[in-house]
This record gives sequence, C-alpha cells and structure tokens, in this order.
Amino acid sequence: MKPLAECLLYAFIDTAYLGGRVPEDVARELCHGGADLIQVRAKNKPLAEIREMGERILPITQRAGVWLVINDHLSVALEIGAPACHLGQEDFFHAGYRHRSGLIPPGSTLKIGLSTHAPEQAEQSVAAGADYIAVGPVFRTATKPSAKPVTLNYVRWAASHLAAPWFAIGGITLENLDAVLEAGARRICVVSALLNSTDLAAACRKFRDRLTAHNVP
Repeated sequence: MKPLAECLLYAFIDTAYLGGRVPEDVARELCHGGADLIQVRAKNKPLAEIREMGERILPITQRAGVWLVINDHLSVALEIGAPACHLGQEDFFHAGYRHRSGLIPPGSTLKIGLSTHAPEQAEQSVAAGADYIAVGPVFRTATKPSAKPVTLNYVRWAASHLAAPWFAIGGITLENLDAVLEAGARRICVVSALLNSTDLAAACRKFRDRLTAHNVP
C-alpha cells in the first residue's frame, strides 16, 4: 500500500448506496478504477454482518494494494486485520479518548482516521496522533443530510495549516471538483458520485485522472 500521504482517492462501500450490488464486486471495481483507500460504511448493520463483509473484502483490497478502512468499529478492524479504522468526533473525543495510543493495542499497526468539521477539531485531531483526518462536509450531501457544510473556507484553512494527510469530503462531484482542488485540496473522499454511477471503475478513473493531473509537480 502507498503511504497515506501519497494517497489521493478515498472511495467507499456504503451499504446505503449499494442498490443490490455485491460489496465484493464494488470493491473490485473501485480497486480497478484506482481508489487508494476504500472504507466500509454500514450504518445500522449488525456488527457480525460488518465483520463478515470486511473479511470478504480485505483479500480483494490486499491484492490491489489498497487500504481497507472500517468505519466506526475499531473492534472489527482489529479482529479482521484491516489496516485502518475511521472514527467520528463522537467516537473518539466524546468517548473520552485524547490520543490514539489509548485505542490501539501495543504492537498494532492499525491507522486511525478522524472526521473533523472545524479548524479546532483538526488541530485537536492532529495532536491526538490521527494518521489522517477528513475535512468536511465541504458541500451539502445526502450521505449526511443533517450535517452543515463547512464550505471551501475550511478546505482553504486546511491547505494552509495542516501537515498531516487530510482528505476533503462531502458532496464532491466531478462538477465541483475543480473548486475543491483550487481551494487547496490534494486528496478527496467520494461517496455518492461514485456509488450512484453505473460504471464504478470508469467513474473512479475520471476522479483519479483529475487528481493525478492536479498533483503533478
């Protein structure tokens, strides 16, 4: 797998957007299209179902050299040997943790990503040892309809202040991608704009090509 700092495209297998598709097939298409990370997001699914899904997808991402990220459930990530886990502010700071070392067993190489919605949260997350952070939601998104957009202003702040790897997230499409990149983002998360596509690999490549061109020195 690439170092997180070299990753550009963060994709998702969100069970709310599968539309009857098999998660493993979606994983293969996203890997084929050039995703660097794939997060398994299964809100309101039983823990056993999430674990089984992760176990089926992990060999696919491993063969492709892609990071598999388990959303919310640290125990699942540790049990199946996933390389990363993503947590929200409520799962980390609101749960009483102050540093990633309080979560990770000795000897574990598990990486931790944290969601952030404001500069103060970003600074706190970096100080807590987060391996990467998500910056958003940049735009209004049906994935989290109640979340207030942070706008491109937060992206600009992140570009000026953050040294740790960070990914812009929330309502990013091919139509608004240039604005996100011009605001200073180098890495992005894409959910519905990929999963609503009829050709996942092709959609993934379109995002990948734009990101690669933008990141050429």
